[in-house]
Amino acid sequence: MVKYYCCAGMLKSNWDQVCVAFWQRYPNPYSNHVLTEDIIFREVTPTNCLLSRRLLTKTSRAPRWMEPYLPKQMSSSAYIIEDSIVDPQKRTMTTLTWNISHARLMSVEERCKYYINPENGSCTEIKREAWISTTIYGLSRAVQEFGLRRFKNSVTKTMKGFEYVLAKMQGETPSRTLTETATERARETALAAKEKAKDLASQAQKKQYV
Repeated sequence: MVKYYCCAGMLKSNWDQVCVAFWQRYPNPYSNHVLTEDIIFREVTPTNCLLSRRLLTKTSRAPRWMEPYLPKQMSSSAYIIEDSIVDPQKRTMTTLTWNISHARLMSVEERCKYYINPENGSCTEIKREAWISTTIYGLSRAVQEFGLRRFKNSVTKTMKGFEYVLAKMQGETPSRTLTETATERARETALAAKEKAKDLASQAQKKQYV
C-alpha cells in the first residue's frame, strides 16, 4: 500500500532565478540536516536539456519505536538520490528524489515540477507529489503517517530555505535575520534572566541560614 500526497507552492521570483537558486540552496539556515551533496553525473542532451544526478547525505532521526529495526550506525543518517532535468525550451525543471537508505522500512519518492506562473511571469509555481510506502507488516499505517508528517515539515523548511537563498541572491536581507534572529536573541535573554533569578534566589536562601 502506498500513501500519496500532493501540494502546490509558489515562489515570488522568476523561473530563471529559481533554477539558479536550486543549485545554490545548500547551505542555508533551514538545511542543517543536509550534511553533504555530491554530483554523480551531469550532461546536456541533444535538445539542450540539463540532466543531473546528485547524492545527498542527510540526518534522519528515526522515532524511538523504529530504532530497533535500524542498524545502529545508520539510524541517524540517510542517503538520498536526486535526479533533475532542466528544460530551457519548455521553461520547466523537474526533480525526482528518493531514499536509498532504510528503503525497506520506509520509502519516500518525491516529484517536483517548477514552471512559470501562467498569471504572473515573475513568479514560479511548484507542484510537489510524494509517494510513501513501507514493507513493515502490521505497522504500515503508522510508518506512512510518520513519513507524511516528516515530509510536510521538510516541505516547509525547503520553501523557507529557497526564499532565504533567493533573497540573498537579489541583495535583500533574508527574513530570518529580521525575525527569527530576534526571536532567538529574546530566548537567550530570557534564559539569562532565568539563570540570574536562580542565582539571586540561591544567595537569598544562603543568607537565611547565616
